Amino acid sequence: MTLQRIDIDDPEVEMDAAQTFFYAGVPFTGEVVEYQRGALVSLITYKDGVEDGPVKEWHTDGTLNSEGTMRGGFPVGESKKWHSNGTLAARMVMSADGLRQLARAEWDEEGNLIKEWHAEGA
Repeated sequence: MTLQRIDIDDPEVEMDAAQTFFYAGVPFTGEVVEYQRGALVSLITYKDGVEDGPVKEWHTDGTLNSEGTMRGGFPVGESKKWHSNGTLAARMVMSADGLRQLARAEWDEEGNLIKEWHAEGA
């Protein structure tokens, strides 16, 4: 099944105070993309107007900036962020319900671990 894909700058796009995403007045299900200077910089998946599915962001040069998964508006599982030079900057692990952070690690631009944290029992 192919998801509908729309541009964030489409005039039919709206978001309410609760951060529900609408397209043509209806809660949107599909992918929303954003471009800057002709380069794809973000792709967010929505279900019934709420972030639900893959989320990716790119630097304007096309290198990956971050990726993760949302469920019902909450980050779940593993997400990662990269420095502009391509080196891993951060890795976060969230619980399956998105309500609890289980682990986080951060690296500098040279790849040196600078912070690491794990929830007790995780």
